[in-house]
Amino acid sequence: MISVDEARGRLFGAAHPLDCESVPITEAAGRVLAEPVLALRDQPPFAASAMDGYAVRASDLSNGPLKLVGEAAAGRRYDGLLGASEAVRIFTGAPLPSGADAVLIQEDATVVDGTVSTNEYVEAGAYVRPAALDFSAGAVLLEKNRRLEPRQVALAGAAGHGTVQVSRRPKVAFLATGDELVAPGAQPGPDAIIASTTPALAAMVTDAGAEAIDLGIVPDHQRTIAERAREGFSRADVLVTLGGASVGDHDLVRPALKDIGVSLDFWKVAVKPGKPLMFAPSPLVLGLPGNPVSGIVCTLLFLIPLLEKMQGIADPGPHPITGILGGPLPKNGPRRDHVRARFQDGRLVPFGRQDSSMLAVLSQADALIVRMPGAPQANAGETVTYLAL
Repeated sequence: MISVDEARGRLFGAAHPLDCESVPITEAAGRVLAEPVLALRDQPPFAASAMDGYAVRASDLSNGPLKLVGEAAAGRRYDGLLGASEAVRIFTGAPLPSGADAVLIQEDATVVDGTVSTNEYVEAGAYVRPAALDFSAGAVLLEKNRRLEPRQVALAGAAGHGTVQVSRRPKVAFLATGDELVAPGAQPGPDAIIASTTPALAAMVTDAGAEAIDLGIVPDHQRTIAERAREGFSRADVLVTLGGASVGDHDLVRPALKDIGVSLDFWKVAVKPGKPLMFAPSPLVLGLPGNPVSGIVCTLLFLIPLLEKMQGIADPGPHPITGILGGPLPKNGPRRDHVRARFQDGRLVPFGRQDSSMLAVLSQADALIVRMPGAPQANAGETVTYLAL
């Protein structure tokens, strides 16, 4: 049985980078950059007005009213040269006319018979956004290997990019095994269990930038499992099996994979929930426990980081956070535990029941408190490490 960190290290060692592709900027959110994004232009590309008002030469305002000679709006500049004692009506975002060095905002302006005056002091540069205030052409705005959020998509678009180079989406095939399983929505028999894990994990990997493929549910039949696994290898970059990863008489995933030449690297990890965890590096196989909570927690700890590494992210998550414990925790056993907890009055309060089959508890949890192997008893008020859900 290996540690969580060792297991993650072995997964990362097998995570070969994916090819890259060009995607429209409108489809880039959630993707990981394969190349840096450089500014193709200055932003703004010209000195622009930050407010509605009047473009002026600041030094002219103390010499009496200025003559209105034109108008500038966003997308429509004033083409003339602003002369002495002249002003141009200007609107937010419009280019500042040549010769102007400030904007007299309309709240401070008095307009009479085509002239503009003010009693306020206005200095050069007032309410003017200089050219390249935000960024200059050629600047590296976004480094490669970062996931694009909507705000970075906006930045790339403003920099002049209609497309960006990103890592290809990894494809993940899910194969649930077990005679007892029925699909959600089906009428279960008296001994049946609804297979709820696949929809949850498919949603998680989709959020991580991957494409989920559902290979369905197969019974506990070694040859059938092997055949469906072959299908997964042909369609996906990673095969994820759910259930059948332990050593009981009905746990047939390991022998089925062996039948088709898959050699496992490890099959037990010192983690709770989720000890029966299998991994093969080539082809990539991750065998998750059948219990839904175990499957979700192990996806957070192992599968999502594997997919992040494949997309080029240098430091895959989840990244631990520190918080204050709101209730006692007993001494931990030999496995790294992930205790479901929720925030109450800013503190993490563990749930009383932590069984790996209890989805209702997980659905209410805000975090997983990380308890290292052999950790001593912890009391309310102590600092703990947790993973946000």
